[in-house]
Amino acid sequence: MIAALSVLAVALGIKSCHDYNRSRQLLRVNAGLIRENKELKDRLQLSSRTTRQIADRKDMQLQMQATFVDRREYFRRNWKQYITLHTGDYKTGFLGGIKNLEITLRNQTEYPIDNAVVVVEYLRGNGAVFKSEPYTIHNIPEKGSRTIQASNSRKGTKVNIRLMSVTSQPMNFCWSVDKRALPGDEDPWACVPKAKPADTLQK
Repeated sequence: MIAALSVLAVALGIKSCHDYNRSRQLLRVNAGLIRENKELKDRLQLSSRTTRQIADRKDMQLQMQATFVDRREYFRRNWKQYITLHTGDYKTGFLGGIKNLEITLRNQTEYPIDNAVVVVEYLRGNGAVFKSEPYTIHNIPEKGSRTIQASNSRKGTKVNIRLMSVTSQPMNFCWSVDKRALPGDEDPWACVPKAKPADTLQK
């Protein structure tokens, strides 16, 4: 009887130890699963934040690009308000003649101008043109100006200056006095016109 109880006690002890070890193993597995779930949740949250940041950055880039394009178009349409031509205080002789004539092109747009062609007309006292000379002004900075020296004239009492063309690749601006705006063209001075929508091209 005692032997049987001893065997039973040993068996119960073994079973209890086995159950204890199994419980500890299950607890370790559960803890591992909880940790993996937490890490997965953290990664998903990080991925979601990164995705939102990328989307926000793309939206901002598109907005900046749209603003950039709109500003260029605005200056093209209203260029006469921002690109102006001036002369300095030149000297005239007692019997006529022009000396120390300076020509200044002011560029108040936000984009540099590559070049501008200017014609200077030297006028007699009766307003007739004695001679005219073309000049090209290069590299006028944005929000800046460029001044060149015109040649002297042995005759003439005053001068008249005219812009003949202005080109700015950064502003996509190509204007000339000979270029005519087509009816209905709201942006006629663009060097490269806007691409038309695909549905418009198909019609």
